[in-house]
Amino acid sequence: MSTETKPKAELYKRVDRIQSLVRDQFAFLRQDRLAFAGVLVVGAFVFTGVFGPLLAPHDPIEYTVRDQAGSILRLSGPTGAAVLGTTAYGKDVLSQFLAGARPTLIVGLFGGLGTGAIGFLVGLVSGYYGGWVDEVLMRLTDLTFSLPFMPMALLLLTFVTPNIWLMTAIIAGFLWKMPARVVRSEVLSVRERTFVKSARASGASDFRTMFYHVGPNVLPIGFLYTAYGVAWAIAAQASLAFLGFGDPTMTSWGRMLRQVFESGNMRIAWWWVFPPAIGIAAVTTSVFLIGRAYEEVINPEIQTDQ
Repeated sequence: MSTETKPKAELYKRVDRIQSLVRDQFAFLRQDRLAFAGVLVVGAFVFTGVFGPLLAPHDPIEYTVRDQAGSILRLSGPTGAAVLGTTAYGKDVLSQFLAGARPTLIVGLFGGLGTGAIGFLVGLVSGYYGGWVDEVLMRLTDLTFSLPFMPMALLLLTFVTPNIWLMTAIIAGFLWKMPARVVRSEVLSVRERTFVKSARASGASDFRTMFYHVGPNVLPIGFLYTAYGVAWAIAAQASLAFLGFGDPTMTSWGRMLRQVFESGNMRIAWWWVFPPAIGIAAVTTSVFLIGRAYEEVINPEIQTDQ
């Protein structure tokens, strides 16, 4: 084999492995109807988050829906001019819903990844080293548990202009505590196994032993709580936006609920309330359903009788 074809062959092998992994996961999730339904919902959410602003028929903030006479359609139910109706300010609800999926996706995705990554690293280092390292990291984790997320997040956002990246950082900075605890407990068990002791005896460094021998064996737990972190981050972002601490420059599902609440029409303008509320509930529930399917594999003791 020539030197030029070797990199291509390696690339093809990696692509094949990735494709095989995706097919295996897809086949696994199809066995669980609820989890597979969750995959479809999350897929639709990701598509909407990426392309929603492009698919929105109107600008969610600037455009005002009017009737043929030129009057603003305020609190109008679903019509041909506005498929999901209009807000109290004459804005198109469908456009706001589609555009609002992107900040929700950004905070959910990066907030979940940050939550999972920080929690995994803290739990891995704490459980592997033990001693004073474990003591310091676990006391820090206890401190995070003692600080209520919502009041602390509101306090921090009071002194700065909220934006989605700051909100993502705050969410990840407070929600990593649960993954850290769970990963640490798994590491405490894995580090006592024979293959880990053999790696140490063979002269492997702590870094190599921790990341090449212990880490991969607790990675499924890390992935599971990263998925849960996505749902937590979406719910937290929606809660902050509903309380008036969302990014003022962007439309989000939480901000939509905030606006309908401020208008005093939450009980009558169902077409304004349902899209963001159902969107948030459907995505967070779907993520938990997918995570539940994998959790039953990781921890067979929680499997329910079929």
